Parts: sequence; structure tokens; C-alpha cells
Amino acid sequence: MIIIENCAVATVSGPEHLDGHVIVDEGTGRITAVGSGHAGRVHGAVRRIDGTGCLLTPGLVNTHHHLYQWATRGLAQDDTLFGWLTTLYPIWARIDEEIVHAGAAAGLGWLALTGCTLSTDHHYLHPAGAGDLLAATVTAAAEIGLRFHPTRGAMDLGASAGGLPPDSVVETTDAALAATADAIDRFHDPSPSAMLRIAVAPCSPFSVTDTLMRESAALARDRGVRLHTHLAETADEEDYCRATHGCDPVEYAAGLGWLGDDVWLAHAVHLSPAAISTITSSGTAVAHCPASNARLGAGTAPVRALLDAGGTIGLGVDGAASQENGAMIAELRHALYTARLRGGPTALTVREALTMATLGGARCLGRDADLGSIEVGKLADLALWRLDGLGHAGIADPVAALVLGPPAPLEALLVGGREIVRDNTLVTADSDHLARRARRAARKLARSR
Repeated sequence: MIIIENCAVATVSGPEHLDGHVIVDEGTGRITAVGSGHAGRVHGAVRRIDGTGCLLTPGLVNTHHHLYQWATRGLAQDDTLFGWLTTLYPIWARIDEEIVHAGAAAGLGWLALTGCTLSTDHHYLHPAGAGDLLAATVTAAAEIGLRFHPTRGAMDLGASAGGLPPDSVVETTDAALAATADAIDRFHDPSPSAMLRIAVAPCSPFSVTDTLMRESAALARDRGVRLHTHLAETADEEDYCRATHGCDPVEYAAGLGWLGDDVWLAHAVHLSPAAISTITSSGTAVAHCPASNARLGAGTAPVRALLDAGGTIGLGVDGAASQENGAMIAELRHALYTARLRGGPTALTVREALTMATLGGARCLGRDADLGSIEVGKLADLALWRLDGLGHAGIADPVAALVLGPPAPLEALLVGGREIVRDNTLVTADSDHLARRARRAARKLARSR
């Protein structure tokens, strides 16, 4: 048994405890008790974690990322999305297994150090001869110890056919579908305590054919896995959809069968009231990426309107080349600030931001029955944040201290009861080694230009 006590507990789904405890069964990796005060006497072998001065929350869930981009951070700093992509596509065309593994391990290690216990990855770039890039990310996640929901992405609409990406980085439709089916066969684990699940993720309206979108949806639903894509991220994308398809991005997705409670969309920034209604009434979820949207000047998603319409929203850090910070905990503050810039001081509360980063993210990924809140029977994916330092001194509300205060050090991070971070240090991998590998990967990619 693990007992975490003497800490504030933000359960997300139920009452908060200013001085509470949580008990974890290490054998099952699940929570067996949550409450106020001390845990009391517990029979059997017990490991106690003293949470004095800390806040315990569910582990944060990252609903959108491109881990390979860690090797190309700091480029195209002042471009819109389309200009940024045009600059980076030729560089990304030279990625390989070594580069992707190094970038993924660095990105996932940093996510762990910033409170994330479950991350997605949208890997849609598969240059010929690059190797098994999806397996490279899966290996990296196992190395760090995070729960992982990689998506097998694809692009089959190159520039010669009217798409944005160069032909050198796209696949044929048949090859993309075959590789996606193979990824599900190799990696997907549907069990409730799964560490690894696969989703199907054609990239975007301007890089994927209608055929791949329709057949990917059919494949995913036949195999019982979830669907993910970019949608309504920029004004350029809306202009492209209207010029090419005669409708806005949400209408385009709806016509292809790409809305439903098994779908989560990245960004959803440029939404009309009708589009908001279409998304929320269909049960489609949204991965809100506030920092990336701000970095690229894409706009601010209508979070308040989506929530008021009953929508499901999670948070994502997005790719490390469009959001170099990559820190999961920072997205809570970014989400709150950008919502309030759009809708005023009541547009989002600190607890709504925490909910999006935890239970909202778990709902996006279909894991809310087992993750996203601190409840008896759920998996013990937990983050213990230290709030007794100078930067948080005097902030009476611990949730406000976490969201509005300076970045909080992690006293501990548990995934299924397994310790991943202790005293703000990775215990599953050497951070310095991860950084060295990431620097080598970036240099290797730069030399290949």
C-alpha cells in the first residue's frame, strides 16, 4: 500500500480536502481510499508519502502533441501555421527512428516533470525509408513510464494534388490505411488499465484526401479505436475548406462521418455558433491548445461557449516546434488567461482549467471510467505538487496557487501507483541523458539540410 497524506486533495469529481489522504493498492495500481484527515491504521506493508505543504491532483492528461518536433524547436518563429508548415516540412522529411525516439523521450520526460501521466502523440509524417517511427515513440513512452495514446497519423494529399505538404512527405492512401491497421494490431490494448492505446489520425483537411478521411473513420470504428485530427485551427484552413470543399471545416468533417463521441479534434479555434452546436451535440470532444494557438497567432478557441453547450474539452501542449515550452502544467494558466482575454474574468475558473487538464482530457481519450479524477477504484495516476515555497506563500486556495501561481515543483508523480517523479526529479530516466540525446538529434537533423 501507498499512503499519501497531510496534503490538500483536489479530487476534481467530488469534494476537496484541505487536509486529506489517498491510499493506493500497489498490486492493482488503483485507489482504495480518499478522505479527510489521516489515513489511520492500515494493515500490511505500507509506504507513506508525506504531502505536507502539497496539493494532490489527478495526473494531467495531454490530448495533443507532435513529439518528433522536439528536434526542430525555435524555427519559423514569426510565421502563421501555413508558413510555419511550409518552412518545416522539408526539414521533417529527413527525420528517422533515432531522431524521433530522442525527441519523443525528451518530450515525454518533460511532460512527466510538469505533471502529465497520460499523453497522446499525433504522428502523421512518415517519409520513405525513415524506419518504424511509431514504434520509436512507443519505446520512448515505455522508457519514461507514462501512459501513452499515440495516433497513427497520415497525409496522402501532396502539393501536386492541391495539398499543402510536399509530395516527399505524403503516403499513398492504401499504404496509410494498411500501416494504420498494422499499428492497431501491434500496439492497441483495450483493457481498462492499459498503458498503450492507438487512435486513427489523418492529419488535416489540407493534407488528406476525402477517401482517406472516410476510410480511416470506417477502419477505426470497425476496430473499436478512437479518431483524431486537426480541425478549424486557422483562418487559412477555413479559407482552404471553403475554396476546395465549399463549406467550413466542421461541415466538411461532418460530411465525412468525422463527428461523434469517438472523435476528438485538435484546436477548434475558428468556430461559428452553428459549428459549436454541431460539435457539442454530436458528442465530439476538443483538444484545446492555448499556448500553441497563441504562439502561431491562430486565435483563441471559444472555450466558454463550448463548455456552456455541454462540450468536452481537454488540454494539449501541441508540438514542440509550435510551443517550445511543452510544459503540461503551464497549459492550465494559458487556458484560463486566453479564455478571459476573449470573454472576461468569469470566462473560466481555476477549477474548470484543472478539470479540462484531467477529467476533460480523460474523456477526450475515452479513459474517464478509470482516469482523470481521484476516486476509489480509479487508477492511481496522481500528481503531488509542492506549494509551500516562496512563490506560493500566502495563496490561500491551493488550486488557485497551482493554476495562477508560478510553476509548482512536483514532489511526486505516480502512474498506476508507480513512482515516475520524486522530489522534482525523474526516477525512470536520466534527464541529462535525455537532453544530450535530444541535442544530438537536433544537430543531426540540422546537418542533413
